[in-house]
Amino acid sequence: MIEIKSSSSNRADMAAAISLAIMRWQDATQAYDEAVGARLGLNAAERQCLGLLHGGAQSAGAIAVATGLTPAAVTALIDRLEARGLLTRTRSLEDRRKVVIEATDLTRQLSARYYGAIARDGERLIASFSDAELAAVQRFITAALDLQREQLARLKAEAPQAG
Repeated sequence: MIEIKSSSSNRADMAAAISLAIMRWQDATQAYDEAVGARLGLNAAERQCLGLLHGGAQSAGAIAVATGLTPAAVTALIDRLEARGLLTRTRSLEDRRKVVIEATDLTRQLSARYYGAIARDGERLIASFSDAELAAVQRFITAALDLQREQLARLKAEAPQAG
């Protein structure tokens, strides 16, 4: 259990409200991503792969780590997305044994269509916060992400329990 140092009588209520808001935000984000995926005929791993490529070119190994798929499953995923024109696969110029996976213009257009308004509205929202507020939000999100990743690693390391 996490101990919250109380500096006001409303601190526990604020912490509970923040926790509930985060759960609702996660649910809303997942629902939106699933709706986009359904519209585009993409499963969760395919959406995750394309989201990863949004940040730049990746190796097949990095996609395997991010999605939790086996190398064979990643190859099949890349084959499907390449056939649909959503990514390209090329040999690395530095090491011809490595394959570089990149998003295509079509993927960038679809991303702009379905996520552009969210990004623009998010930028306006962020602009409404002071520097001190942004620093606190950034600190919280970074720490929460680290916590989530630690919990995921712990869960994956545990032996599955019979249900």
